[in-house]
Amino acid sequence: MSSGLIPKRKPLPISKQEPPPIIPPEPVDPKQQPQPLTSTWSQKWSHLPQRKRRLLLAALLLLLCLLALIIGLAVGLTVGKKASNLPLPTSHGGPYEGDLTYYDPALGSCGITSSGSEAICAVSHVLFDAASIGSNPNENPLCGLKLRLRRGKKSVDVKIVDRCVGCKVNDIDVSRSVFSDLADMALGRVLVEWAWLEDSPVAM
Repeated sequence: MSSGLIPKRKPLPISKQEPPPIIPPEPVDPKQQPQPLTSTWSQKWSHLPQRKRRLLLAALLLLLCLLALIIGLAVGLTVGKKASNLPLPTSHGGPYEGDLTYYDPALGSCGITSSGSEAICAVSHVLFDAASIGSNPNENPLCGLKLRLRRGKKSVDVKIVDRCVGCKVNDIDVSRSVFSDLADMALGRVLVEWAWLEDSPVAM
């Protein structure tokens, strides 16, 4: 007769699992790695012939100079067209009052070719002829002299480049740019005060 004891079971053997094999990373070809942009350009630049590099540098320098010139001209035209608020001087003659008109300048009596965007003017034929020293109008002492126009609170300095046949003695004919700085273009003719900025060879 059994004692009633249950025999102990033998523990099941635990199977040892081997760890997964370690796969080494595949070697990367350095030629396939992305190169920095600066490195790529420097390599291309270094491979260029010396003559071609000089030509590229010269073209780049020329482009920069042209860009600077365009910006300078644009700024100069903007500043040149802006009216100021300066008083009329009295040390060189004036102020005088006359009609202000505008015209489309080209080759003037002083032998200077001008455009409508420049600060130029034509004085009366009376003044121009009175200052003449010979048969060649290009040598007239008034050519190149400057005077200041003033209307209201706006003033513009202009240079004499032409002779106005239809102007009275104190009238001034100016470019469209100057007229628009001082008055509405639709008016066409307005009163203006002006004075010499330099000694004038004509007594008025």
